[in-house]
Amino acid sequence: MNRTILQIVTLLLCVLVSACAGGGLVVEEEGVPRSEKEAQRRGTEGKYGTERESIFGEDGLSFLNPSKSTGGAGGGGGGIGVNTYLWRATLDTISFMPISSADPFGGVIITDWHATPESSDERFKLNVYILGRQLRADALRVTVFRQVLQNQVWRDAAIPADTATKIEDAFLTKARQLRNNDLAQN
Repeated sequence: MNRTILQIVTLLLCVLVSACAGGGLVVEEEGVPRSEKEAQRRGTEGKYGTERESIFGEDGLSFLNPSKSTGGAGGGGGGIGVNTYLWRATLDTISFMPISSADPFGGVIITDWHATPESSDERFKLNVYILGRQLRADALRVTVFRQVLQNQVWRDAAIPADTATKIEDAFLTKARQLRNNDLAQN
């Protein structure tokens, strides 16, 4: 009885392992089989002939060489999902605020509420979104929240329309300085 069970388990394992071996055909999304050689020849091209993107970007994931850049317009690789210079500049600039959450792969930094000792009846919070790997103005979005203390209750308050833009400019200026320093050292 035990020998029969052992033979069945062995047979199932052989079937499973051989199923993982692949075979000679690759089936695309249209359901049309094509040879494995053709799949290798086409490389990473997708259904419409454009190159598919990797989840780790063009150059992959790099933990051992944080100064490695993706090239071009200040990509700033560094093994994180967003522009390294924007990420560092943002954290440096808002270092006086408590950080509630920071996700370097998603490019999201959320601060906690911060009030200065000079005006303890007013507090601010930032949500920063770094949207890409390039050092560009459109790769950054900042949302600013402001609350004022009225009758011992924090209430949302309006902020000037250009506040977020000024903060974004400060982050971008710092990021450019960091990139220029790195370029000058190399």
